[in-house]
Amino acid sequence: MISVIILGAGNIGTHLYKALKKAENVTVNQWYNRSIKTINAFQTEVDVTDDLSQLKEADVYVLAVSDEAVAPISKLLPFENKLVVHTAGSVNIHDLDKKNRRGVFYPLQSFTKTADLDFSDIPICIETLEKSDYNILKSLASGLGGPVKKVNSDQRKVLHLAAVFVNNFSNQLYRIAHEIVESEAAEFDLLKPLILETAKKVQDLSPYMAQTGPAKRNNQKTIKKHLALLEKEQHKQIYKLMTKSIQDTHGN
Repeated sequence: MISVIILGAGNIGTHLYKALKKAENVTVNQWYNRSIKTINAFQTEVDVTDDLSQLKEADVYVLAVSDEAVAPISKLLPFENKLVVHTAGSVNIHDLDKKNRRGVFYPLQSFTKTADLDFSDIPICIETLEKSDYNILKSLASGLGGPVKKVNSDQRKVLHLAAVFVNNFSNQLYRIAHEIVESEAAEFDLLKPLILETAKKVQDLSPYMAQTGPAKRNNQKTIKKHLALLEKEQHKQIYKLMTKSIQDTHGN
């Protein structure tokens, strides 16, 4: 049995608490957040606190906090030689204060408090400085039921960058598409099967092989029509940039 204390009650912290609470080989000893009001509703399930000096003993202390808060909070922890990990994609393991054993427990997924998530589908990327600590984190991650990957800081940095492209940027494209269809009172819902099919396709094909559309075919007639339909100059520039990127990739 691995004992855990979670620090932070944002999107990742809340989902991690709920998932670890259900894991068979894990005990959540405590949940810390700087605003106790955020986690007061859970005080019948777990000990909650907003005081770092009152942190209990645990095998792993998980800093599920903002990137900027990782270093300062790790410095404020009132103990030494404990296993302290952060959950950030772009924060170096060495940003954690060296008074404790350091690690990374990075769930590669987009987190929203109100959205349900199945951790059996979420890769957990692990990094430690000591081999024995890796085994602890591997056991902790395995309790969530998803794939566990050993990933170093450089690999994690590029994974996080790539995640911005496939998640944040693609979502912004969805928002632009929503705006475009609404301009003629068309239904965005009609695009949802296409969105799902595109995501499904890259499960079996490389993104290179899955590419379709007028840019890949170099269909200039359709491209010009699309550009004429776009009212906002920013949208035109995005369309041109994406078209050129596809054409450069596929040799058109």
